Amino acid sequence: MKRVNVIAVLSLVVGATVGGCAHQQGSEQLVATDHYVNVRSSIPEIAGQNTRIYVRERSRPARADAPKGVVLFVHGAGTPAAVAFDTSRPDYSWMAYLAAAGYDTFAMDQTGYGRSTRPAAMEDPCNLPPKQRAEIGRAGDASCKPMPPRHLTPITSEWEEIDAVVEYLKKLRGVKRVSLVAWSRGGPRAGGYAALHPDKVERLIMLAPAYTRAMPATAPKLPASATLMNIQSRASFIANWDRQVGCADQYEAATLDAVWSDMLSSDPVGSKWGSGVRRAPNTTVWGWTTAVVGKSQTPTLMVAGEHDKQVVPERVEHLYNDLGSSRKVFIQLACSSHNAMWEVNRAHLFRASLEWLNSGTVNGKQTGMLRLGY
Repeated sequence: MKRVNVIAVLSLVVGATVGGCAHQQGSEQLVATDHYVNVRSSIPEIAGQNTRIYVRERSRPARADAPKGVVLFVHGAGTPAAVAFDTSRPDYSWMAYLAAAGYDTFAMDQTGYGRSTRPAAMEDPCNLPPKQRAEIGRAGDASCKPMPPRHLTPITSEWEEIDAVVEYLKKLRGVKRVSLVAWSRGGPRAGGYAALHPDKVERLIMLAPAYTRAMPATAPKLPASATLMNIQSRASFIANWDRQVGCADQYEAATLDAVWSDMLSSDPVGSKWGSGVRRAPNTTVWGWTTAVVGKSQTPTLMVAGEHDKQVVPERVEHLYNDLGSSRKVFIQLACSSHNAMWEVNRAHLFRASLEWLNSGTVNGKQTGMLRLGY
């Protein structure tokens, strides 16, 4: 794969490295390109240092017509963006679906995830909770000296990273705004960012956004048990998914295998811990409050899986009711879990997201509550 160096001068961005290769999505030939955006970090562990934020691009090859728009995907609490939104299982990539329809799609890994910079503290399994240390055979390690109780990344640093990537994409594609697609904890990441920078966001799409009416306005006091990071094993990944299955054949075993393989490939260090795990930083989240949501005017599509037990549909309905925008649609998706984009009913999700990007409607409606896939 050929690589070239590109220098971009932006407020929070120092530079980027780009590489590209072609992938097939159905009958549409798409291009996958890797970008790295440099950000001066405000994360306490690495404050003032440059971090490399990995950005995956999926788009159609160079053509005379301009893309319909630019879309940035923002991941959740555990799964890196390229794994979540561009899985290697054929016809399961949400990014590729929108790219084939004419959008230039990008997905970013926040610091500590996937191919982005991982602070050195994440290399030490002693910084895991005791129960998770036991999962990888480090329960009784007398040499362990975990760092003081705290989370590794604050939501404010993640908003800064999103802004750096948005500014990079605006310059890269010559656009004034981008649309954001978020999943799970990507809700407060993308939704909070859009509230801070409404002039930079065209539309929002959020699958299982982790909204709570009890979210604090400022950084909360953490318990003494707070740790810097967490891991997930294949067994816990399967168990968490299976507890949210409410329909026959809701997902295919081959999809699970592909996603887990992608997960381990994104984490060369974690893949060697125990039988193989994925690592993620613990993030302190605040600021995406009911008051902030009530003032937000960005057109927003919200989707909840019928059987989601991580972000139950009621929480997403709360977001719909609290959101200030007059252009908002809530979808409850049948036979779907927190992992709806990897399940057999994903076509309803993908089609709804495309219509929202195209026209700000779902089934022709600018606002309202819908049930799809029933």
